[in-house]
Order: sequence, then C-alpha cells, then structure tokens
Amino acid sequence: MLSLDHVVFPVRDAAATLGFYRDLLGLPLTGQTSGEDWDGYRYLMMFFGLGGGTELVCVALLGAPAPPVDVRPKDARHYAFCAESAEAYAGWKRRLADADVASREERHGEQTSLYFEDPDGIVLEITWPPTRSPDGEDPQAVGEVMRWLAGA
Repeated sequence: MLSLDHVVFPVRDAAATLGFYRDLLGLPLTGQTSGEDWDGYRYLMMFFGLGGGTELVCVALLGAPAPPVDVRPKDARHYAFCAESAEAYAGWKRRLADADVASREERHGEQTSLYFEDPDGIVLEITWPPTRSPDGEDPQAVGEVMRWLAGA
C-alpha cells in the first residue's frame, strides 16, 4: 500500500506563502532549494514539515504565467489536515478568525471540517476527528463506482 510522502503546490508569492504556512499554520520550514532554470524560470522550493516524515512543498517560479482558470467547483480539489484533538480544532478555528482568514465549517457525519484558502487560493481543510481509512478494498465501494461509471 502506498503512503503519502509529499504534496507540491505551485505558488506566485513566496513571501506570502512563507508567512502563511510557517507563521500562521505553524509548519516548520525544514528545507529549501533554489536555482536558475526550471523550464526557463528562476525557482524557489520551500519544504514544510507535516509530521511523520511527510512534507508540503511550495514552488515559486519567478515570472511564470498564472495558471488557466479552472471552472470546476473550487473545493473539488483541496488538501485536508487533521487536528490533534477537538480542542486543537477549536484553536485552529480561532487562529484563522484572529488572522482574518475567511473560512467555512461543514459537518461530514462524525467529522467537522473547516475550509479556507492559502494566499494562492488553494483550498485547505482542517478536520476532526481524523479519517480512519480501512487498509483493504471495499467491495461495495467498487460496485458503486462501477455502477456510476456505467451510467456516466
């Protein structure tokens, strides 16, 4: 079974990204690399630790064009973090509000999720309690997916 090693986000404003992920979210800046030529752009990669050896990597490409507008729902692509406890979740809610970061809260069964955006509009989620994904494949889920695909 695969496990997540790192996720990479392209970013436009390296300073705003550093302030958001390190200073607001409290993720440690664990490394960086920079260079003069990533497909013709100067680049800066910032590595933020997520715990358990996983990383969030933010890549700034100086002078690169903005990506095309995606017309799908903005939160159809988002990245979820899990709070350490219900109290920590409440603390994140306060911390985002105190920093004037717009957010919205949703219930998903037993989970509560807080959605907000980083400086580049990347949708992030903090949830509690954590998702407990089973280790094996769910035959019922496979059947439902196959039925959906047959009707698509």
